[in-house]
Amino acid sequence: MRSAPAAATALPRSLGPTLVRWYRHQHRPLPWRKDRDPYRVWVAEVLLQQTRVAQAIPYFERFVRAFPDVHALARTPVDRVLKVWQGAGYYARAHRLHAAARKVVQERDGRFPSTVAELETLPGIGPYIARAVAAIAFGRPEVAMEANGRRVAARWTREEGDVRSPAVAARLERTLAELLLRSDPGEFNEAVMELGETLCRPTQPLCTECPVGFACRAYLELDDPGTIPVRAPRARRPQVRAAVVVLSDRGRWLVQRRPDAGLLPGLWEFPGGRIERGESPEEAARRELREETGLSANRWVRLGTVRHTYSHFSVELHAFAAQLAVARPGGTRGLRRRWVTPSEFRRLPVPKATEKVIALAQAEEMAGTVSRGSESRPGRRPA
Repeated sequence: MRSAPAAATALPRSLGPTLVRWYRHQHRPLPWRKDRDPYRVWVAEVLLQQTRVAQAIPYFERFVRAFPDVHALARTPVDRVLKVWQGAGYYARAHRLHAAARKVVQERDGRFPSTVAELETLPGIGPYIARAVAAIAFGRPEVAMEANGRRVAARWTREEGDVRSPAVAARLERTLAELLLRSDPGEFNEAVMELGETLCRPTQPLCTECPVGFACRAYLELDDPGTIPVRAPRARRPQVRAAVVVLSDRGRWLVQRRPDAGLLPGLWEFPGGRIERGESPEEAARRELREETGLSANRWVRLGTVRHTYSHFSVELHAFAAQLAVARPGGTRGLRRRWVTPSEFRRLPVPKATEKVIALAQAEEMAGTVSRGSESRPGRRPA
């Protein structure tokens, strides 16, 4: 049973050095820890904002292999950047990485700023990433507090308020600032993150293995230290029902690029959209094709339904194939819409759900039920 909150006490000064000694011997050999190159630190921190460490490793390695420095990233077209980033999610991060790299190259000849104030002028770099890069890459005495740091500091101090509130977050940041090792602030910040990732986990923390359990009030005073921080109920993930059309003409598919802002920015997909109330999936697919492109189609075939869960929503995507009814006008090619072969489409950045639709369409073509501009074949299944 939880006891009454004890009076606030200062944490022992030995906590910081003890934690750093543990980190030096026990930290995981993550690829972005090989050196303190600000470019690699920056890419890693952007990727880790909304991706778990184990998931981030292959994406980080692929990204820095494709773009080994800020100059390489800046001179690459954004579509290529999005393709390399594909699968990591939160595609706005890739857009901002590209924009920031261009700014660093154009305005600073590729040299990264080293202060928090200067770093925050770059696209996509907010308070946390600015402090993390300043501390880890440049040794600035800054506290970079993210979810792991908030949780660790909350347990050390037995903070029972909402760690997302500004007042509580400020208290926790002051706690870490008082313990910050001026000799190596970057290592201290990484040690806090490492502790939160490996031992001081969100649930079922491994308190008996913690090197600084002697200073943790949640461990010393509570039956279950995992009850801190207090967790708000998780909001239900919205579900989206939509329909798309794999529109074919002479061996090519019509695809279009999403806006550069908003959901899945800059990715390529098939024409389509939400299924309105009272509509069947096929009716929605026909309406969306007409509204988005002004084109008409015939020989409709139902490909199937794919489902995918993104970070903030899940989608149920009803896929159809159809043939262009009349010769395509010249205006259907451009920056936002184009006709591509299936192999060309695979080279473009696409959402995960669209990957699944591509697989359905290619399976249908292999089965011979969707022709490439020819007459109807036996076995065709009308929608």
